[in-house]
Amino acid sequence: MIDTETNKKLTEIFADDILDRLNCNSNELYLTVEPAKILSICKYINSEMGYPLVSMFANDEISLCENYAIYYVFADREKGQFLIIKTLIDPLKMAFKSITGKVHAAARYEREIKDLFGLNPIGHPNPKRLVFHGNWPDEAFPLRKSFDLHHKPDFAKKSINFGKVISAGVYEIPVGPVHAGIIEPGHFRFSVAGEPIINLEAQLYFVHKGIEKMCEGESIEKCLYVSERISGDESFTNSYAYCQAIEKIAKIKIPARAGFTRVVFAELERLTNHLGDLGGLCTDVAYGFAAYQFRMMKGWAYAIADELCGMRFLRGVNKLGGVRKDFIAGKELIIIKALEKIKKELMDTNEIIKSNGLFIDRVEHTGILSKKIATDLNAVGPAGRGSGILYDVRKAFPNEAYRQLEFKIPEHHNGDVNCRINVKIEECYEAIEIILKALEIMPRGKVLEQIDAVAPYQFAFGITESPRGENIHWVMTGENNTIFRYKIRTPSFCNWPALCHAVKGNIVPDFPLINKSFNLSYAGNDL
Repeated sequence: MIDTETNKKLTEIFADDILDRLNCNSNELYLTVEPAKILSICKYINSEMGYPLVSMFANDEISLCENYAIYYVFADREKGQFLIIKTLIDPLKMAFKSITGKVHAAARYEREIKDLFGLNPIGHPNPKRLVFHGNWPDEAFPLRKSFDLHHKPDFAKKSINFGKVISAGVYEIPVGPVHAGIIEPGHFRFSVAGEPIINLEAQLYFVHKGIEKMCEGESIEKCLYVSERISGDESFTNSYAYCQAIEKIAKIKIPARAGFTRVVFAELERLTNHLGDLGGLCTDVAYGFAAYQFRMMKGWAYAIADELCGMRFLRGVNKLGGVRKDFIAGKELIIIKALEKIKKELMDTNEIIKSNGLFIDRVEHTGILSKKIATDLNAVGPAGRGSGILYDVRKAFPNEAYRQLEFKIPEHHNGDVNCRINVKIEECYEAIEIILKALEIMPRGKVLEQIDAVAPYQFAFGITESPRGENIHWVMTGENNTIFRYKIRTPSFCNWPALCHAVKGNIVPDFPLINKSFNLSYAGNDL
């Protein structure tokens, strides 16, 4: 249980402001505090203790305690612990003090809470709508329990306002939301002076699906099905995080073989995604040979997925309590042979692209994300690691299988496209070695521990390292094995603002290349 000297100091300094304390799930500490003290407490945790804000969300708890609740989730990444500050909001006031001015990562979370719950962040520097556009009515807040999921509000007619850079010679270039390809919609408003980009504002949520509302009152089994469909290329790691949360609530330990099987599939998803990203990057600089090489290797990785589970999206593998069946038994040699083939081809291709001066010239010093901005915005995954943030969920919050596996976290510091490429290439090698080692040491035995029932109004976090980075899911159960609240925070939510900073000072034709180096998910953001 959490009981560190740092957290003791926090509870001593703010002793008069802490109303309740709950230690649960081995690494989660919940402190309920007075709303008036939220800013000072969160500032202290972020600045003095050095804990990043990794998630923030509201919950309609009127039926439980006659109030709304806001949860501020901070992470002690050295000890693998969560520190959650909870405050209750009077439904007669419907407002809370913004912390964005001191904890910059809170900006989009507070706007999201305003859109979905109608709780107003007082003092927010830019409380523009985030989730909803001009066609959503002002007084419809879908994550309130009183909002009927099947109700279709009338369309409103309001324009979307964008920030403007007003100066001589500055003009705007609107791009999207419909793009020349099969990618999902997103609008990008560039402010440029000549060729360099001065500012970029991204308007997302054109494919908002209401997933969190959709899961309210549904069975824990059905919500597992939904979790796999949040974002197509992160199907496995999303369902993995969801399963972790439910398994914590059920207080069960999954079989060791199931744990290693999940590692194999998580690393296969990482390998496939990174190979696809690298191919896309080469396409954007017209390096056709390398692009086809990476696409070929991605196809080989898909063939492994097809051999194991018959599904390149890796759906239907996870099950609450473990995995659906033993997908690995009898196929070890097939996996090993295929991975060795990919590794050899990757080594050859990497050597070729690294010796191509024209390619290196395009990716070095392009799209630089500074470590300071990456830290302030909690940039995660390859985006954070490329800017010098040496953090990986698999090391900081390891499950029992990952604890038994040795691997390196790539370390790069320039924050440019080249660094993000190098992170992904190195992670491909590490993913291959992790899978090979997992196959070697995974024990025999069952792969599923049955979960019959979960207690109502219990809650827990699941956290995984998806191909894009830190992926956090929080679940509160309801009556009769249902979901009361499901909060999803994928890495794309954190990394979209980081992308907008990385393009500044570059020219507009570099945007596709910089964008591809982040390769963020629209669906994973537009929940």
